Amino acid sequence: MKKIRLLLVDDQSLFREALRTLLSLQPDLEIVAEAENGERALALAKVHQPDVILMDLRMPVMGGVEATRRIQQTAPAIRVMVLTTFEEDEEIFEALRAGAVGYLLKACSADKLCESVRAAAKGAAVLEPSVAARLMAEVNRSAAHSGRKATQVLADPLTERELAVLKLLAAGRSNKEIGTGLNITEGTVKNHMTNVLGKLGVLDRTQAALKARELGLI
Repeated sequence: MKKIRLLLVDDQSLFREALRTLLSLQPDLEIVAEAENGERALALAKVHQPDVILMDLRMPVMGGVEATRRIQQTAPAIRVMVLTTFEEDEEIFEALRAGAVGYLLKACSADKLCESVRAAAKGAAVLEPSVAARLMAEVNRSAAHSGRKATQVLADPLTERELAVLKLLAAGRSNKEIGTGLNITEGTVKNHMTNVLGKLGVLDRTQAALKARELGLI
C-alpha cells in the first residue's frame, strides 16, 4: 500500500501531537515531519516532499498564507490544506488564492479529516460549503467592481460542454453529480475537467472556479 505522506504545520505543539496521534492510526497515512511555523514548513517541504500539508494560518515567523504561496511556487504538486479554528477567518480566502486546495475547521470529525486528506492527495478540492459560497460571492463582487463582462478571454476558449461542466464545478458538484446533470459518464466529466484546467492554466477545481469567476466565465 502506497502511503500518503503528510507534513503537519501548527504552532501549537499539543494540537500537532493530537493530530499526529489521530492520523497515525490510519494505515494509509504517514507523518513525515512537523513544523511550528511557515518558515520551518518551507524547509521541511523541500526535504521531505510530502503529498499533503495540513497548514495552520496564524503562526509566528511566517504565517500559513505566505508559506502556502511559496510552497506552491516551488513545489506545485504538493497539496496544501488549511486547518483553522474560525470559519470567518478572511485569511482562508488568501490561502486559497495562494494555492491551497481547501480548508477544514480544526473541530471537524476524525473521519472527515482523514477523508479530506485522501481526497486532497488525489487532487480533489476540499471546501466547506459555507466557505465555498462566501468565496464565490466575494469573487463575484470583485468581478462586478472591476467591470468585467461575461465573455471569454482565453486563447483557447472553452466549449459549450466545458462551460457547463465548469458551472457545475463552481456550484460544488462532484464528478458523479456533474455527469448525472449533463447525462454523461464520470470518465467524460474527468476528460472535460482536464481540458478546463489546462485552458484556464490552473491545477485544481478550486483554482478553476476562482479563475472562471475572475474572467467572467460563470
